[in-house]
Amino acid sequence: MYRLTGKIQHYAWGGNTFIPELLSVENPENKPFAEYWMGTHPGGPSQVWLNETAWTGLPELIHSDPKKYLGDKVISLFGGFPYLLKVLDVKDMLSIQVHPNKVEAEKGFARENQQGVPLDAPHRNYKDNNHKPEMMIALSEFWLLHGFSPALHEILDNHEIFNTLLPVFEAKGIQGLYQYVMELPQEGVDGMLKPLAEKVVPLYEAGKLSKDSPDFWAGRVMSSSKPEYKNLDRGIFSIYFFNIVHLQPGQAIFQGAGMPHAYLEGQNIELMSNSDNVLRAGLTPKHIDVPELLKHTVFEITHPQVLNGEKKGPLLTFHCPVPDFIIHKIELDKGEAFMAHAHGPEIIIATEGDLHWQGNGDLTTHKGEAVYVLPGETYTIMANSPAVLFKAAVP
Repeated sequence: MYRLTGKIQHYAWGGNTFIPELLSVENPENKPFAEYWMGTHPGGPSQVWLNETAWTGLPELIHSDPKKYLGDKVISLFGGFPYLLKVLDVKDMLSIQVHPNKVEAEKGFARENQQGVPLDAPHRNYKDNNHKPEMMIALSEFWLLHGFSPALHEILDNHEIFNTLLPVFEAKGIQGLYQYVMELPQEGVDGMLKPLAEKVVPLYEAGKLSKDSPDFWAGRVMSSSKPEYKNLDRGIFSIYFFNIVHLQPGQAIFQGAGMPHAYLEGQNIELMSNSDNVLRAGLTPKHIDVPELLKHTVFEITHPQVLNGEKKGPLLTFHCPVPDFIIHKIELDKGEAFMAHAHGPEIIIATEGDLHWQGNGDLTTHKGEAVYVLPGETYTIMANSPAVLFKAAVP
């Protein structure tokens, strides 16, 4: 096992304190600390510490001896490191987005490579050739948009400004409705949403709206557009069309290929396939590609499945319907030990606690520190104080 250091991503929507406090780093410039990546993705590869003074990149370490650091099973199934573990702090809502499936990601990546689009180009859709299913576990109260609401017809009927969309929905269904608003000229977007802004923004600013209402989140977006209410974000339609999901700390939700979603507020642990492919449709200054998003969106009513995990002793397991990854939460009292055998490569991060590790070596870690466990390694974690850990692994 090795101590592992991840990569901080300073996206504009991130908070300023949660990740710095978790990692015990200073933030004198008050930068946004949005995500902390642990894995091998080229957009933010981790470092592993071979001893107290020598370190190397995790991709380089794995390349030096794939069998030792990945194991035969992972090599045969994936050909490389299969997942990306993150910590997120969502202060401002993220983009409306979907992720492509594996086949479409391979096609899109090859197509943009053939077109000569640089990997770091802002307008590039496909950063790699992988799919990006993801499981998130809330670290705080967490709010997100997730799939099309079962009450979509009722929403269109009950909101006067959306009444004109009812015939579109009734004639062409979810896909026809969503394509209509996503392709609506900007003057049409403003014409429909300006009356909504004039109604909900004063209520939002007066603190009279609840977070379980789409008016709250729409008000938050549109309050920055007053008094003219021009060039309003068409992502606001999604706030009304999608489910608003409220997770309590420890609850989880899975989002597969084609599931439209957006994170609204809170902190979480997120585990996904080793990918950064995101197709966006609004609520973001980043590149938006509506046709590409529409091509990969699953246009179905969604009943959100909130997961509480399967508990066995100190281990809480969240099963994921993909072969790429599984995630466990481990809670230990002071003096309690946890022993396990790694069948494949594991990354484990402690969000609370001081810990002593014994395996193919000894380590001491503190809150916010992570460990890379080699396949085939049997190890014991001893808690020197109450501790909470999240373990990413291959099923």
